Amino acid sequence: MNNIVLFEPEIPQNTGNIMRTCVATNTRLHLIKPFGFELNDKYLKRAGVNYIDKLEYYVYDDWDDFISKNEGFFFYYTRYGKKPHTSFNYKLDNDIYFVFGKESTGIDKHILKNNLDKCARIPMSSNVRSLNLSNTVAIVIYEALRQQDYNDLLFTEPHKGENFLEEGDF
Repeated sequence: MNNIVLFEPEIPQNTGNIMRTCVATNTRLHLIKPFGFELNDKYLKRAGVNYIDKLEYYVYDDWDDFISKNEGFFFYYTRYGKKPHTSFNYKLDNDIYFVFGKESTGIDKHILKNNLDKCARIPMSSNVRSLNLSNTVAIVIYEALRQQDYNDLLFTEPHKGENFLEEGDF
């Protein structure tokens, strides 16, 4: 199972967008305190729209609490990574945890230093320091899903019907 891990997220709109992405991709979300917002924040709910009730998520007091309760393969996404996010094999039998840091400073540097072989960077120009957190999460989870043949996600629109455009009178 795929898991998104947010280490001390600060911006509710990013976390809300990530919640929506997790629901869309059948991915579990792990939130590590402290947060820069309340979980009931109106911005969080607005960004997540009405999908949050379909989200499987867990909250942890700190990194040690998270690590003590989860096992599997861990990958860390940071501007300091030296390998592209596409260089890792995400077709694994165990749980996979994609770890992302807080918007201002990223993942704790001690955590990164102890896991250098599992640190990745999304390639980008030298004109920016990093991408938006919710965009980064979407890029990474969809690369993993591509490698996993999309794990039974739908390829057609389920609400208006597969042939909506062909049959629509609009």
